[in-house]
Amino acid sequence: MKVLHHFYILTLFFLAASLFGYAQEKKQLEIIYAGRVNFDEAKYPGAKILTRDDSQQVHVLHENINLWCDRAIQYSNENFIEAYGNVKMIQGDTITMTSKYVEYSGLTQLAFASGDVVLKDPTSTITSDTLYFDRLKQEAFYRNGGTVVKDTSGTITSKIGRYYMSLKKYKFVQDVVLVNKDATINSNYFDFYSDSGHAYLFGPSTIVTEESKTYCEKGFYDTKTKIGYAMKNAKIDYDNREIKGDSLYFDNNISFASATNNIKVTDTLNNSIVKGHYAELFKDKDSLFITKRAYAITLQENDSIYIHGDTLMVTGKPEKRITRIFKNVKLYKSDMSGKADSIHMNQETGLTQLINISKGVQNDAFSVKLKPILWNIENQMTGDTIHLISDTKTEKLDSLIVFNNAFIISKDSIGTGYNQINGMRLVGLFDDNNELYNIDIIKNAQSIYYLRNDDDELIGIDKSKSGSINIKISEKEIDEVNKINQVDGNLYPESKYPENEKFLKGFDWRDEERPRSVDDLFKDDPLLVLPVIKGLDDYIPQEDFFDEGMLERIEQADEASKKTDKDKDPKASRNLPQRVKDKEENQLITPANDSVGGQK
Repeated sequence: MKVLHHFYILTLFFLAASLFGYAQEKKQLEIIYAGRVNFDEAKYPGAKILTRDDSQQVHVLHENINLWCDRAIQYSNENFIEAYGNVKMIQGDTITMTSKYVEYSGLTQLAFASGDVVLKDPTSTITSDTLYFDRLKQEAFYRNGGTVVKDTSGTITSKIGRYYMSLKKYKFVQDVVLVNKDATINSNYFDFYSDSGHAYLFGPSTIVTEESKTYCEKGFYDTKTKIGYAMKNAKIDYDNREIKGDSLYFDNNISFASATNNIKVTDTLNNSIVKGHYAELFKDKDSLFITKRAYAITLQENDSIYIHGDTLMVTGKPEKRITRIFKNVKLYKSDMSGKADSIHMNQETGLTQLINISKGVQNDAFSVKLKPILWNIENQMTGDTIHLISDTKTEKLDSLIVFNNAFIISKDSIGTGYNQINGMRLVGLFDDNNELYNIDIIKNAQSIYYLRNDDDELIGIDKSKSGSINIKISEKEIDEVNKINQVDGNLYPESKYPENEKFLKGFDWRDEERPRSVDDLFKDDPLLVLPVIKGLDDYIPQEDFFDEGMLERIEQADEASKKTDKDKDPKASRNLPQRVKDKEENQLITPANDSVGGQK
């Protein structure tokens, strides 16, 4: 009995399934209204010709789809209709499509429309010359160019477009352009969510606004909030500045951008480059903040200047731009390098200040001052503050000033001694090659100098005090030293020079600190660990619109058509793209390789 009971249940199940399938097959296109019904067996064998009258159009119903047109050819056996003239299809109360011509199969539930096609839902409008509408998947698809208008998000055009109605999602491929009042976006692969206004860009893409132009090969943009981020070869152009980085965030409401990892900011107007691994930029305020191994490069014709510090800030309009570098600052140029606690550069005046900061409690007698220091050729220069002055037109170095406690040291060319000069102030002049050729030590000048003859034999050690000292430099070597208003002085043989007088007060030889290359600017930095940027997933090509399920539906519809009349051409597949027909017939082209609806 139990076996019979199971058999009875299975029988009911298959009977119900067959009845359900039969019911599905019998959902015929229903003619609600036609002004006239004609037949033309020679031209349309087995078909009804439906024509409107003066009162209203032909009206056809299939499930929750209503179709109106001026003229229709209905193939009842194939459950297929062709509609001509002022065609309108309405699904429920949400989807409306108008066109000049429509083909619709009640078996496949696939519609093909052509001629000024317009498909509307409550929030967007698609226009195209040809459009496919799959009612089962609730998807619309065009492949020969189309336009989507989405409320305030803008107008989108592309070669290929696909609308997932249940997800309110669009996928656009090839020559994609979004235009709204705030921005223009160009991309090759563009995913857009209608409800949120979120856009995802893949492949070479640009976002252009009045304030900026952003390029990336993977990015996100919120068309409602005007906020987004860019990755993969990302860069933003703000007027005369170009910002590059592994990840760029931007807010076009306030003209703000931030960048993370491998940042490069190029100022084409001031011929400079700033690098680091975290940056913030406010365009309207003309301000840039950059940290994490930050450094600036001032590009010059023959020799660039590199400056590195913990933090770098750039503010002001190009002609009045000010650059500040804070903490543990180092400077490198092929013939000059330096160190300071901070450096202040004024573009308008051409003044660069190496500033002295006390380390310790203010006014503490035991505080240690980190004196700014410059090395030029073999000379070391220190003082409380150092100024470098450039010609604002040529951007070449003009002069050097060391304020208070100026001290110059150079090692004796052969021996172990040190040539030394100190005084209240130092003034140096640069030639056209940015090399020092004249130095003046002003007020309370003292010197210790190792005198040698043309054979580099030591004549003696000169120690003196003067009102000031002038030094002439040629071919990067000291030619002569002139003492002005000398107070006293002695020339000692090396053997008789007092050991305790070999160094002037304040002597501090710091050659081991000297940067001798660009890499040396960073040698004392702690290990830098960059954050891992997750960002967006890679582009996933859309599945073929004409997928295996649809092709199976179309094949079944064509088989049904052939059964009714073998001489008739199949209706369901006749407007499919040729490549899809090839796939259906030969099964040689897989969805991943088919250009229709895919990425290629």
